[in-house]
Amino acid sequence: MSGHSKWAQIKRQKGANDAKRGAVFTKMGREIAVAARAGGPDPDGNFRLRLAVERARAVNMPADNIKRAIERAIKGGEGEQFEEIHYEGYGPGGVAILVEAATDNRNRTAADVRSIFSKGGGQLAGAGAVAWQFEARGVISIDRTGVDPDEVALAAIDAGATDVEPEADPIEVYTEPHDLEAVRSALEKAGVRIESADTSMVAKQTVHLEPAKARQVLRLVEQLDDLEDVQRVSVNLELSDELLAEVAG
Repeated sequence: MSGHSKWAQIKRQKGANDAKRGAVFTKMGREIAVAARAGGPDPDGNFRLRLAVERARAVNMPADNIKRAIERAIKGGEGEQFEEIHYEGYGPGGVAILVEAATDNRNRTAADVRSIFSKGGGQLAGAGAVAWQFEARGVISIDRTGVDPDEVALAAIDAGATDVEPEADPIEVYTEPHDLEAVRSALEKAGVRIESADTSMVAKQTVHLEPAKARQVLRLVEQLDDLEDVQRVSVNLELSDELLAEVAG
């Protein structure tokens, strides 16, 4: 799981840039609609929807937009309906890439994803080709400011976390997906300030590439992320501190 926090930093930075263009609202709206359609329109009884709504609020998505996304989902055939599709492939250097999409036109999305893989030095693969290299986890990010990482780690483990990276910035707490809400709630009650809490596909093991290849992977991931239909991109590339600083700059 090492290295997930570095990818999280890039996603937060990119999310801020997307918000300026308004693109993130479109992605959030689709995620909310898919979650509401799958588990019902009540966030209190639909954990996935609650996470989606919280993510939307974190990027300052207006409440009316959130409400409309939920209403679209429960109207059935009267409104746009999105389906979830996962794509698997290989990037430069053979890195494993998982793409999670929400689309109302699977042919369009498949063509767009395939084109980006091809132009970016990668290759789209069949179902199951790389998914086994990732596992679903709850991921809680905690601001290091003013906290004792060891105490946070102990509190997280006591609450049911499966792993903690106390040296990461922010501190990363991992849980089984179904334990995410319980661990987050316990940490909040203990006075720990949560930056974010969400489910994610985390690489079981990461691979190192020389800088030129790693930059190619980052460009490919960014192009996939820029697709309106794409919700998340997961990669098993280990980012160096130098490359992370370069991206942040």
